[in-house]
Amino acid sequence: MNLPPQAAPNACRVAVLVDAPQHSGLSTALDYLADQPLPVGSLVRVPLGARELLGLVWEGEAPLPEPDAPPLTLRPVSAVLDAIPPLGAAWRALLVFAAGYYQRAAGELALSVLPPQLREVSPAQLQAKLKKLHKARVTVPTEATAPRPELTAAQQQALAPVLAALQAGQAPPPFLLWGLTGSGKTELYLRAAEVALAQGRQVLVLVPEINLTPQLEARFAQRFAGVAMATLHSALTPAQRLQHWLAAHLGHARLVLGTRLAIFASLPELGLIVVDEEHDPSYKQQDGARYSARDLAVYRARLEQVPVVLGSATPALESWAHAQAGRYQRLDLAERMGGGALPQVRLFDMNRLPRQPGVTTALSPALVEALRLRHARGEQSLLFLNRRGYAPVLHCDQCNWKSDCPHCSAHQVFHKADRTLRCHHCGVSQRVPRACPSCGNADIAPLGRGTEQLEEQLEALLPGARVARIDADTTRLKGALHAQLHAVHEGEVDVLVGTQMVTKGHDFRRITLVAAINPDSALFSSDFRAPERLFSLLMQAAGRAGRDAAQAARSEMWVQTWYPAHAVYQALRQHDFAAFAQAQLTEREAAGLPPYAHLALLRAEGRDVAAVRAFLLAAQAQADALAQQFGAEVLVYPPVPLPVARVANVERLQMLMEAPQRGALQRLLRAWLPQLQALKRQHRGVLRWAVDVDPLAI
Repeated sequence: MNLPPQAAPNACRVAVLVDAPQHSGLSTALDYLADQPLPVGSLVRVPLGARELLGLVWEGEAPLPEPDAPPLTLRPVSAVLDAIPPLGAAWRALLVFAAGYYQRAAGELALSVLPPQLREVSPAQLQAKLKKLHKARVTVPTEATAPRPELTAAQQQALAPVLAALQAGQAPPPFLLWGLTGSGKTELYLRAAEVALAQGRQVLVLVPEINLTPQLEARFAQRFAGVAMATLHSALTPAQRLQHWLAAHLGHARLVLGTRLAIFASLPELGLIVVDEEHDPSYKQQDGARYSARDLAVYRARLEQVPVVLGSATPALESWAHAQAGRYQRLDLAERMGGGALPQVRLFDMNRLPRQPGVTTALSPALVEALRLRHARGEQSLLFLNRRGYAPVLHCDQCNWKSDCPHCSAHQVFHKADRTLRCHHCGVSQRVPRACPSCGNADIAPLGRGTEQLEEQLEALLPGARVARIDADTTRLKGALHAQLHAVHEGEVDVLVGTQMVTKGHDFRRITLVAAINPDSALFSSDFRAPERLFSLLMQAAGRAGRDAAQAARSEMWVQTWYPAHAVYQALRQHDFAAFAQAQLTEREAAGLPPYAHLALLRAEGRDVAAVRAFLLAAQAQADALAQQFGAEVLVYPPVPLPVARVANVERLQMLMEAPQRGALQRLLRAWLPQLQALKRQHRGVLRWAVDVDPLAI
């Protein structure tokens, strides 16, 4: 609309961020007309085309044109959500950094991390929610409200620097809390949180996965009864997420627990950040703005001058290198609490078993005997196999047909319980054919095994044993995971079969035997981080055994492997993460890999693989030219397919960029993205493209 002469006396122009991707042409703030000046950080609703969007005021009052100037066409702000206080300067600074570093539009990132219900909630509904929150009583205890265990000498020594930083009211270098599984890291989180709460500050605790949140939440709720707590993760309903976000933003929630999304929680009185299992890849967002919540936690702590504690039994090698270089302060917990001990690791060489044509053995006779012994003693066992379903593929030995997905470059997995073939990439499902679709052979058979088949075999090998399985298939229903874990804790399960869902964060007191079934495939991955992930996963799995002092001496971790001499397994046998980390870092330094180099991936997708490849080749030429222009030492590799190259009939390719200096890579990316936007318009066959800074897998 043209601004009329009778515009409100206080009318002004405001710049508003809206949810638009970096390459949409709307990646900067848009101007709107407001009846009065609006504080920066205010939430508004604004028209864009035929839609009405949630927006964030990014720049406040700006002068309107002089009366004799050419008329300016501005659309008015539709509504101001003034019942919600503006988002603070520290939150906006975090957003600016994250958007710039991960090469995303500020509006796209800002509106994606805010509760989606803000887009549709009415002012009356919002007022009702706020009224309910204001009635909630907030208790800030001066001491814990539940009994606290005595700290060991090692715990006291590790906790002292954190408490000193809290008392000093400033941000020291990040703390890397390296502690064995069961060494009492959570107790240190609780003690540090206690001090921060007593100071009237808020505490943010990040966990890697949703299924670990209730367990940690229960520990905090028990210790700080009466303290208002909020949880933030994707399993919440939209209404719950808005309620919890508002509680944090208004300062009512003093404890905020959540997954990676919670790093963007608005916390006006933040005093402490804890990142549990900081090594976990789940902290890296894999679509949209591909941010690392762990790395942003470190930045946010420095920005807001508060301590951050990164805890893990197997820290990320980047974090370990930072500690070695003195950028992080390492705190060590080398002993388990309560007399518990790490299990003895036994490497069973599968080459010792007699081989029969067409027959593969899932469980060695020695392991089966060990399971029987545990069952006879009334102890529990855990078998870890990181592959769900009954078998990865069905196969015909007459014509070599395999149950390939028609839409993806992957196999359909055989699920015996409902006699279906399912693709775990695109989700397509079909009934198992009665005979080979290619040659008619009725004798089609499963190849390999998953957790469903392992459960079936255990029930046959251990008559009378109560076998349970926990994976994505058995925990789909709400409350199913909690019920199954409760059964394990109550001793109602003798043998637990599961994927990595059961290997970390759970305090199983009765488990004395953990076995890893066929973990060798990770040894031959093309991804340079595969050994690190495998070692971490196996160390976490081993940590589920030996947590009870009375049974610790006879606890064992079995690894069935065809390669027992491999360095990963040898380090695991000694529980020697430090030696493993040093060997891996030495290899990476020699190869010029992170943390001694900095990477970015350009991924592109389309129906036509030739069009996608042409787009990436043109993008490579652009990047090479910019690198020469800047004199930057950026190496751009040719495009290659992803490991699963086609998903849902969409072809996927990627191109890797590598630089010895982070700044050189960032400068090139900033100059390159506008060119990519124009290039995309020339290649109609490309559906999507995205840049992933600091990718976890290549």
